[in-house]
Amino acid sequence: MRYQVPLFLVLASVVIVACSDLATLRSSQPIAPVRDYETILVGNLDANYIGDENCLKECHVHDKVGKDFKLSVHGDQISQETGLPLVNCESCHGPGSLAVEHAAENKTCDFKQLLPLSEFPAQAQSMICLRCHSAASTPNLINWNSSIHALSEVSCFNCHKLHTGPQQKLGRLEQYDACVTCHISVKMAFSQFSHHPVPEHKMSCTDCHDPHNSSNSTNLKSMQIKAVCTRCHMEYQGPFVYEHADVTEDCTNCHNPHGSPNNNLLTVSQPFLCMQCHAGHHGPLSDQGTLANDSMKQAFFSRCTDCHSSIHGTDIPSAHGRGTFIAR
Repeated sequence: MRYQVPLFLVLASVVIVACSDLATLRSSQPIAPVRDYETILVGNLDANYIGDENCLKECHVHDKVGKDFKLSVHGDQISQETGLPLVNCESCHGPGSLAVEHAAENKTCDFKQLLPLSEFPAQAQSMICLRCHSAASTPNLINWNSSIHALSEVSCFNCHKLHTGPQQKLGRLEQYDACVTCHISVKMAFSQFSHHPVPEHKMSCTDCHDPHNSSNSTNLKSMQIKAVCTRCHMEYQGPFVYEHADVTEDCTNCHNPHGSPNNNLLTVSQPFLCMQCHAGHHGPLSDQGTLANDSMKQAFFSRCTDCHSSIHGTDIPSAHGRGTFIAR
């Protein structure tokens, strides 16, 4: 007689094995002292804030850096009440009194007394920026910590350059090169015959995607893919009396949004794209019930849109009552 193991024992063993596997993947880390987190946020706790002028005057290496910073959107933020900058060198690098204490003797600053921003992990680098921008730019950064960029160890510093002049955001001409550094598959798609003109800088990645994260799929700027596409392709927005059901919400059922070797960004060339859902058929019949002409015998090898022109939808009924067919 075969012995049957009770189900609860099987489930218990699965849970035990799963827990043992998780134990090897994750190990608890002790919480660091509060002082360590304070140091990450504000820098050396033994140093004092001395202001931009005192920071920069001791080291001429920073002359260009200081000039570029004053021209930036950060350096331009001056308090109307006090006349003091709301953002300065020490806002990010921490108090600088110890760094310049012996600068005149050593002819250089003691950079070890400042925050080692370049050595911080991506999450800590972003935290430096979010101290201010989580409040000033809440609508834009509210989802940053759960974003695919943050979880992939991308920091603000990867895209925003703070010491290169007035422009600290990536311009439309720079976005493509920055994005495809990581998104290699997207770069390959844009190299296809048919593609959106992003490499030509007539469009940018942020026209469709929010790099700081969105609650929508693939960081899209709208909840529905069609809502993103029809901001430019308004003629397909509808609603139509006769709609193609598959394209009412998701344009990617038929189109690759970045690029394709087929015309019009189609994922598969015609007629085979249409035949994934629709059965093939011959062309219209003559009054005698035969094919209208010999060319219709090759309808299988032609494009469906040669006859079904309004494939996204139309308000005009056809002779066949389907709304998308050109009457003969």
